[in-house]
Amino acid sequence: MEEKIKNEVSTYRAEMGMTQEDLASKVNVSRQTIIALEKGNYTPSILLALKIAGFFKIPVEKIFKISYEK
Repeated sequence: MEEKIKNEVSTYRAEMGMTQEDLASKVNVSRQTIIALEKGNYTPSILLALKIAGFFKIPVEKIFKISYEK
């Protein structure tokens, strides 16, 4: 079984009316990093996950979840 990190970054970003560029600027990464993260092609570092959660003021475990796939 493969473990993947799923996330709700795009959902929370859209709820705040932010662009990917806006969020990238707030958490100090590139827009490409946010794109890859939202597509599930990038697993964030603990630091980045905590920065994103802190920015949204939402517990990290509500944004990032482990998914088990066959």
